[in-house]
Amino acid sequence: MDLGLTPRGRELRDAVATMVRDRIAPLDAEFHAETGGTGNRWEHTPRQTEILETLKAEARERGLWNLWRTHLPGGPGITTVDYAWIAEEMGQSWLAPEVFNCNAPDTGNMEVFARYGTDPMKDRWLEPLMRGEIRSAYLMTEPDVASSDATNIAMDCRRDGDEWVLNGEKWWSTGAGDPRCVVHIVMCRTDPDGPRHASHSMVVVPRDTPGVTVLRGLQVFGDDEAPHGHMHIRYENVRVPLDAMLLGEGRGFEIAQGRLGPGRIHHCMRAVGMAEKCLTLMVERGAARHAFGSDLNALGGNMERIAEARIGIEGARLLCLKAAWAMDQGDMKAAAPLISQVKIMAPRVALRVCDEAIQMHGGAGVSQDTDLARTYGHLRTLRLVDGPDAVHLRTVARAELRSRGLR
Repeated sequence: MDLGLTPRGRELRDAVATMVRDRIAPLDAEFHAETGGTGNRWEHTPRQTEILETLKAEARERGLWNLWRTHLPGGPGITTVDYAWIAEEMGQSWLAPEVFNCNAPDTGNMEVFARYGTDPMKDRWLEPLMRGEIRSAYLMTEPDVASSDATNIAMDCRRDGDEWVLNGEKWWSTGAGDPRCVVHIVMCRTDPDGPRHASHSMVVVPRDTPGVTVLRGLQVFGDDEAPHGHMHIRYENVRVPLDAMLLGEGRGFEIAQGRLGPGRIHHCMRAVGMAEKCLTLMVERGAARHAFGSDLNALGGNMERIAEARIGIEGARLLCLKAAWAMDQGDMKAAAPLISQVKIMAPRVALRVCDEAIQMHGGAGVSQDTDLARTYGHLRTLRLVDGPDAVHLRTVARAELRSRGLR
C-alpha cells in the first residue's frame, strides 16, 4: 500500500501549496470583507470578481486546473492519493478550491455530467463548468423528510406527454443563490410505488426554468456564507423535456452513489488542511501571548492539547490516504467503509483542533478578527454534509459485521 505522492503528484502538490500560500490565502480576508458591497449578498462585487477571475486565470496558466479528474479521460495524470495531498493544501484557503476549479458541488456535478450526461448536456453544462465559467447546484436534501435516508426523498416528478413535471421543495442547495449558478441536478421520486432503490431519478433543470423559486438563504450559526450560500428552493409545476433525465428512470440512486463517494472524501481531504491551518494559528498565538510569567503554549495543559491535535491530524490524514488508495484500486464497494470512516473522523478531528485554536485566541477566536469562527461553522456542518455521522457509523458497523459473517 503506497500512500505517498507520485512524481507528477508531488509536482502539482508543491505548485498548489506555493500558490495557496503566496497568492490565494492572503486575499481570503479581503474577498469576504467585500461581501454585500453591491447591496445583494449573493452577487460578487467588482473587486471580488477581479480577485477570483485573476487567480483562476493564473491557476489555468500554471496548469493547476480541474485536478479532481483523477480517473476521467483528460485528467491530470495523478492518483486519488495524489489528489488527497493536493486537496489538503486547498483546505488552507476558502478561495482555493474554486480558484483551481475543484470546488463543491461543481466537481460532483461535473463528474455526473461526464459519466452519465448526454452529448448535448456535456456541451451545454459540462464544458462551461470545466472552464469555470458557470456554477451549478445539487438538489437532494428536503425540509420535510429525514433525508439522511435518501429513500425518503419525496419531490414529485410525473410524466406529462413529452415532459417531466416537478413539484416539491429542496434545501441546503449549496451555491444555488450565486448568480453564476445556471443549472440544477435534482433528485426526485418518479415511481412512488416502485422498489426502494429504483423509484428515484435524477433530472437536469436550468435554473431559469419557470416555477423555480429561491425562497431564502439558510444560515450556519448566523452566517449565511454569502456570496455562495445554501438555498431553500421551491419547484412549482416545473417542466423539463424527457431527455433532461440522467441515465434513465429509476436510476437516481445509482448516480447518487457514483457522485457522493468522491465528494465525501474531497471534503475530508480539505478538512485535514483546515485542521493544519488551525493548529498553526493555535501555536503561533500561544507563542505570541504571555501570561503568568510564560507564553500561553506552556500554560493550562496547552502542551498536551497541541500534542493531541498533532496526533489527531496525523491519524485523520493516514485514514484519508488509505481510503483514497482503496478508491485507486477500482473497487468502490470495498472503499465505501473506509470513506465512511474518514467522513466521520476527519471533521471530528478538525473541529476539535479548531475549537482548541479558538480557546487559545480567547475573544478574538469567536470574532470576525480571525477566520476561526467561520471555520468552526463549516467543520461542524461537515458532520452533516453528504450523510450525517450516524449514517456513516451504521455503514462502518455493517461492514464490520459482514466481514465476520454476522450479516
